[in-house]
Amino acid sequence: MPPTLKFGWLSPVIGNRGSGYQPIVVHQDRHILPHALPHFDSLWIADHFYGFDAKTDPFLEAWTTLTWLAARHPNVQLCHHVLGHGYRPPALTAKMAATLQTLSGGRFILGIGAGWREDEYRSYGYDFPKASVRFAQLEEVIEICRRMWTLEDPSYEGKYFSVSGAAAPPLPDPVPRICIGASGERIGLPLVGRLADMWNGSARGTDQDWTRRLEIVRASAEKAGRDPKAIEVSVTVERALPESDTDSEKLLAFLAHKAALGVQHFVMDFGHPQSLEPVQRFVEQVMTPLRT
Repeated sequence: MPPTLKFGWLSPVIGNRGSGYQPIVVHQDRHILPHALPHFDSLWIADHFYGFDAKTDPFLEAWTTLTWLAARHPNVQLCHHVLGHGYRPPALTAKMAATLQTLSGGRFILGIGAGWREDEYRSYGYDFPKASVRFAQLEEVIEICRRMWTLEDPSYEGKYFSVSGAAAPPLPDPVPRICIGASGERIGLPLVGRLADMWNGSARGTDQDWTRRLEIVRASAEKAGRDPKAIEVSVTVERALPESDTDSEKLLAFLAHKAALGVQHFVMDFGHPQSLEPVQRFVEQVMTPLRT
């Protein structure tokens, strides 16, 4: 088991019938997160504008919510799961990231991807080009961010985006790490290998699927002259918290297997837990054995 095994908590920003139409993150902030997060390494918030059952279901905006949580929970890393780069201009994304990195004391990770939810883009009046274009745009967004985070007078002229003297003081120190969420083997994963500090993938699929994708990331990193081991490997796991010793044993075995395949950071989406007992069970019977 890797000695640096980490755990993230994904807190849903949606409010649906199961939560009485209250955003789940609000309930968790009051009743769950103060007790759970001392055991976790990171806190994650999804980036969408409305829900998946009905547009009328409450759904909180990602940057605002993560900034609110950053102030309320000062000892965890902070990451979006993941930003659709097309929702915000690149320079604005860079400036917001620099600000949150400063205000959070260096805890922010820029989780970002090419976006996928076409109806949401169209509803908000945003362009939604084909996937190859969105990933090419993402590459330019990352370049703009890194220039704005490190240069006093940054400029960039790309095929899709440009900035001229887009200063972002105070420059963040340290520079935020970049987590790219991607699964496409032809474009997305090679981009991860070239540019990402961290990869967020999916736990779904066979072991062969996972191994192949990880090898694509590593091969791309090597081709770009990077150390593949420097890219932190994370996966998102959607599972209910364990309600029994048997549940814990099954989840422990599942996560241990994924860790043996190279996963270093588990982003856990537990949905809407109603009590702290299964949280403590997870910590004691799953998280602690995995870490030791």
